[in-house]
Amino acid sequence: MKVLLSIKPEFAEKILNGTKRYEFRKVAFKNQNVTGVVIYATQPIGMVIGEFSIEGIMTDSPDRIWQATEQHAGISSDFFNAYYAGCNKAVAIKIGESERYKQPIGLVDFWPGITPPQSFRYLPPSTQLAQSARQRVGKSFPG
Repeated sequence: MKVLLSIKPEFAEKILNGTKRYEFRKVAFKNQNVTGVVIYATQPIGMVIGEFSIEGIMTDSPDRIWQATEQHAGISSDFFNAYYAGCNKAVAIKIGESERYKQPIGLVDFWPGITPPQSFRYLPPSTQLAQSARQRVGKSFPG
């Protein structure tokens, strides 16, 4: 199973160029079957631009997560600390193989009526997004 994840364009780019190897969240996916992420780059791009497989998900205190991920976080410690200010728990999604789509995909092109997710949205395997994305990259990640 895959999720559609809203990611700021600067971080989405770092994921796709390999300089950001962890995506940080405040809440873990409840569904344990999530194996891949489809990247929705938020405004000003506002399009689905690629995807990545998930190598693992860590949940711990922000301090421990930072210690484990800082070398490949793709963000500064100041940004990390501001994001998790007041939080007791941090989630780090370890990014596996990533792929940039040859052509970005508009949300309405594969799922009419969809709005950009605040954080993430589970994607049923039968969504047009999954089919369209697979055609655009020429391969499919698990999920």
